[in-house]
This record gives sequence, structure tokens and C-alpha cells, in this order.
Amino acid sequence: MARIAYHDTDAEAFAATRHLTDDGLTAWRSAVTRHLAPRPGTRLLDLGAGTGSWARAFTSWFPGLDVVAVEPSTAMRARCAFAPLVAGDAGHLPLAAGSVDGAWLSTVVHHVPDLAVAARELRRVVRQGAPVLIRSAFAGRHRAITLFRYFPEAVRVLDTFPSVAEVEAAFLGAGFTAAAVVEQVPQVTAPSLREAAAGLRREAHTPLQLITDAEYAAGVRRLREAARVDTGPVVDALDLLVLR
Repeated sequence: MARIAYHDTDAEAFAATRHLTDDGLTAWRSAVTRHLAPRPGTRLLDLGAGTGSWARAFTSWFPGLDVVAVEPSTAMRARCAFAPLVAGDAGHLPLAAGSVDGAWLSTVVHHVPDLAVAARELRRVVRQGAPVLIRSAFAGRHRAITLFRYFPEAVRVLDTFPSVAEVEAAFLGAGFTAAAVVEQVPQVTAPSLREAAAGLRREAHTPLQLITDAEYAAGVRRLREAARVDTGPVVDALDLLVLR
């Protein structure tokens, strides 16, 4: 099961605070274009599609792209405005063998209970040579993410997430043959630290849910204090891991 339940409260907080603006998505559009090379008729699996923000972005960026969104959480599916949307999870994909030209997993891999099973399922449904693109914060790679500057206690949660090496090993063991490519992709997460602090919802962030209440309160104080003087945009960098 996922690290957090994604019941109604979690799903509502995610929908309210975790969607990036068009400006925030610019570098991600370039990265996806490089690795997926989408064209009309390309079929992309959005695994763990959540509230559908990435699926909507893909179909806006790439006319003719066919996105199939798969999401295990009933509460997330209820808030998803994208179709087609189907119930399923990384271990049980409701797709035929070799039926997609790529897969996208955004901030999902740390919720997968068995990476080896998920990798085998993705190997089954993704055509040979096509990419699996994993957008994530990986264990040991927190320094470019603003959240952990103010909530350093949450680093211990992040360090229980899969590492790049662990994900790569699971996928190579499942029959993916090319070495993984990993790059950091910048994004504008918020227009300012003040707006980031005002809009913060603990339920929307797995690492914040899994620290203590006292640790969370201390982090909020740090963030609000910094937001009084830091007026620039919040620019983070998450990793993009690409396997074929």
C-alpha cells in the first residue's frame, strides 16, 4: 500500500496545492520532449495520475498524444478531470502487453510497495525500447528541494524512499536493458516563499505527514520567518530518471 492513504483530506490538499503553473512546467516539457519524442498517435501511460494535472499538460503540449491515466486512489480519481482514467496500480496495470509507447510516474515511486513487481508490469505493457520516465525525489538527493531546507527532519523520511540505484536495479532485473539516465529538472514551485508558506498543506506532502507534530510546527516557524525577507520565486529541482 502507499505510504499515505490518499483519502479525501490528502487528495483535496494535493489538488489544492501541488499543481505547477505553466511557467513552472517549462523545463519539464523540454525534458519530456527529449526523452519521449512524442508525435500524434503516441500512447503514454500516466501511472499514479492523481488529479490529472500531468495528463492534461501532456495533451496540451503534444497534440494527438494519447494519454491513459491510471490511479489507485478512489479519492484522487474523484478529483481528476482527465479522461480516460482507470483504476489500477503499479502491480496490476489494466493494459495489454506492449500497448504503450512510454510511461510517466510523477512522485509515485516511493509509494510502490514492490519495485520489482512494478518494473515487471511496466516491462510487460511498455513496448521494447520505449522510455519509462520517473519524476521523483530520491533518497540522498534532497539538496535542491526547498522544502527540506525548512523541514530538515523530513530528510530522514526521504532517505527511506528508493534510491536511484535501487530503482535502476529493479528495472534492469525486469528486463530493461539500457543504463538509466538521470537529470535534475528545475521548476518554479511558487512565485515567492511567502506564497509557498501561505499555501502549505501538510497533507499534500508525504515527508511532512511522516514527521512528528513538533517537527512540523518547527519547520513552519522557520519557513514563515524566512518568507518575511525572501521575496524571490521558489525554484526547486526534482530528478528525472529515464529507463528503457
